[in-house]
Formats: sequence, C-alpha cells, structure tokens
Amino acid sequence: MVLILILYVGAALLLALYGVHTLVLTWIYWRRCRRRQDPAPPPLTETPDVTVQLPIYNEAHVVQRLIEAVARLDWPRERLHIQVLDDSDDETTALAEASVQGWRRQGVDVALLRRPTRAGYKAGALAYGLTAATGEFIAIFDADFVPPPDFLRRTVPYFLADPQLGFIQTRWTHLNASESPLTQAQALALDGHFVVEQTARQAAGWFINFNGTAGLWRRACIEDAGGWRNDTLAEDLDLSYRAQLRGWRGRYLGDVASPAELPPQLAAFKRQQSRWAQGSIQCLRLLAGPVWRSRRPLAARLAALLHISGYLVHPLMLILLLTALPLLWYGAGTPWPLAYMSLASLGPPLLYATAQKALYPRWRWLRRYAFLPVLALIGAGVALSNTLAVLRGLGTWGGHFRRTPKFRREGQRGGWLGQRYTLPLEGIVVGEALLSLYAWAAIAVAAARAHFWAIPFLLLYAGGFGLVTGLALWQARPVQAKPKEKRPRPLKTVSGRARV
Repeated sequence: MVLILILYVGAALLLALYGVHTLVLTWIYWRRCRRRQDPAPPPLTETPDVTVQLPIYNEAHVVQRLIEAVARLDWPRERLHIQVLDDSDDETTALAEASVQGWRRQGVDVALLRRPTRAGYKAGALAYGLTAATGEFIAIFDADFVPPPDFLRRTVPYFLADPQLGFIQTRWTHLNASESPLTQAQALALDGHFVVEQTARQAAGWFINFNGTAGLWRRACIEDAGGWRNDTLAEDLDLSYRAQLRGWRGRYLGDVASPAELPPQLAAFKRQQSRWAQGSIQCLRLLAGPVWRSRRPLAARLAALLHISGYLVHPLMLILLLTALPLLWYGAGTPWPLAYMSLASLGPPLLYATAQKALYPRWRWLRRYAFLPVLALIGAGVALSNTLAVLRGLGTWGGHFRRTPKFRREGQRGGWLGQRYTLPLEGIVVGEALLSLYAWAAIAVAAARAHFWAIPFLLLYAGGFGLVTGLALWQARPVQAKPKEKRPRPLKTVSGRARV
C-alpha cells in the first residue's frame, strides 16, 4: 500500500508540474504577447530559389488539391521548384502524375519523385528530395494542407533579413473545425499550441519547434544540423531542436495562417496522437542530454525538457486512475488535494481560453471554448493509447510511420464513413472500455466511503474512456447504404486552366 501511495503522489506532483508549465506559458503570453502582432516582413529585395517539398503516401482524396494550391503560390516561376515526394502504392500516383503533367504544361516546375523503397518514411522522403533540390530555402506541406498564394512572400523575407534564421513555422488553421465535436475539440487544442505556446516560447527566448509542415527551412541549416533522420517518428521536433542547439534560430509567425484538415475519425486522431507521442519520447531520449548540457539559461532548458516530454502526462494520468481504487478501498487516506492540483489545475483551461479570445472577437470565442469539456474527456480517453506509444518510444528507435488518413473535409458534415482509408476498429477499445468500468467502480467505492472529493476526478476518466469507446464503436458500424464513392478525376487542361 505504501508503494501505491508513493506512485499516486509522485504522478500527481509531476502532473502538477506540467500544469504549472502551462500557467507560465499563459502568463508570458498575457504579459508580453497579447497586444503584439508579428512585425511586417522586411522588404523583399530579391526572390531566391525556393523548393517546395510535398511528402505524400496514399492520399488520393487530397493530392490534387495540394498540388494545385502549391502551383498557385505567388512566386516567380523560374524561382519556384515543386517536388511531389510520392511513396504511394495505390492510385494516388496516377492522380499525382496527371496533376503534375497538367501544371508542367502551364509552365510550373513540378516533378514527381518516387523512391525505390519507403525507407525512413517521411524523413527518408524529405532527405531523398533534398538531394535533388535546387532551392536555397525548402518549404514543406503535408497532404492535408492548402497554403495561401502569398505564403512565400510573407515568409521568405525574414530569412533574407536574418542570416542565422534556420526555420520558420506558421500557424495551422482548420478547414473543417465545425464538422463535429471531435474536430472542434482538436481545433481548440491546436489553437492553444499555436497561439499561446509557440508565441510565448518565442517571446521568452526558449526553444520552439517545427511542426512538420506549413513552414520553411534554410537548406544550409538542415545540412549543418545533420539532416533529416529517422531515429524518431517526430523528425520535425528532432531537427528543429538540433538546429537550435547548433546556434540557428527558429521563428514562429502567428499571423501567417496555413489551412489544414482535422481528422474526422477518432481512430485517425488516435493514430496521429500515438505517432506524436512515440516520436516526442524518442526525441526526449535523444535530446535531453544535449539540451541540458547546452549553454541556454536554466529556465529555457527546463522548459525544453517539459516541452519534449509532454506526452508523459498520459501514463501519469493512467497511474493516478489505477492507484485511486485501491487507495479508496483500503481507506489509505489519499492526499486528495493532489488530484485537483494535477488534473483540475487552471493551466490548460486558461491557456485554451486565452487562445480563443485572441482569435475571435467579442463573445464569438465562447462558442468555440464551449467544447473544452469534450477536449478534456477525449484527452483522458486517449491516455491508454498514448501510454502504449510512450512505452514504445522509451523502448525502441524509429518505428512504423502510420499515416493519418485524410478525406478532403472542407466544412462538410458526415460522408466520410466507409470511404477509402477509413480505419477499422482496433482491439485497444476493449482496454478502454475496461478502464471506464474500472473508473466507475472507483466512483462507487468513493461514494460508499464518503470520499466525495474523488468523484469529479474519477468521472473524467469514466466519461473519457466511455466516450472514446462509444465513439469508436459508432464510427466502426457498418454503413447501411454506402453511396457510390466519387473517385478523384485526373486533371485536364481547359483553356489554359487546370480543372478537376
């Protein structure tokens, strides 16, 4: 029982530390960034060569939309070079080839590059493309993004004004945030990261990270930092930290918006989170030592370690749940304030509220912030999936890069269920259902022994695992009347314009 109590207290205190970290970031934002805007980009004195890399794998729904958006970037055509880095093994390749040929006939320098193998997954594809790249700067967009035409004109000038600037990250926005409560909750979480966390870290002079897409790199920085590596499933986090440890600077531009698609399927969201969790923990193993030994201020080093270890909150949450029941059953006198200090701290709610208030004027932000309970439940419900990913990250290097399926969602509701790339029901749902029942058992024990302080804390778990289980089963149900799937058609050129 003493060991269980130690585990409970230790997990609660560590969770409280992460909560304090979010409070600090929110405080920095309010003090230094709330009324500031990104300075206007320096005058564009020249237009250097830019290579845009588009790593894709089985993206039949969105590949043509992506190529079209990048082909329409407002940049001199003789200075813009586009690489479609295609590792697909389905009809995506034919669709991409048709799109590439259509835009090449219109004078756009776009090439389809295919590798002999998919070694290294996304990191391998980016490294392969870099060997053939001609641009001084490298822009990267994942398949679900639709960059605005002025993207390069609003970003490249910063590189020209600062020779030590190694990479730029822009803010993600959402094509289908209003599609469902699940996508609303994801938008809330991502807004918190991009609006508050990235801005506050930059203002404090701490490490910031490249988010894998919707950004640019100076090619010399990539090469100096050691290039793209596949030691982790978070090659973006890895390279951005290595670059900053080498003395390069990163810059976050919150005023430059890059629209993207949010996963409408819970299984796809969990897969994405699992990959990020495994990759970030691998980065923790790889980078913790170099970060701590760097000459950065102590606050910057501590913030960096909390940043790259952030997914440890999920195993810590699971430990709290698993230890709560025996402590309640045996009446061990659990220190109840710790539960509220860790899980009900004001850090995350304040951070998300601050982000929404910054993005939406008057009271519009409250409509979006109303999905905070959904985000809290889903955050608890994915704790098992992310814990398993954390364990894989602690025990292995690299791993299988499981892509997040995209369905070309642009504000629609429904219609994706049963389409190509829809993920099947996974066995982990059994464990999530059992954890929901476990939490309900703990609630019953807490009520019977008059430990009412524990019930709201346990309801978060019971509801979270129950919601994740129910939603997974609902989205995996057979489609009764599956409509005939509309397959993307290759591009045709009509009167000098590419049409789908």
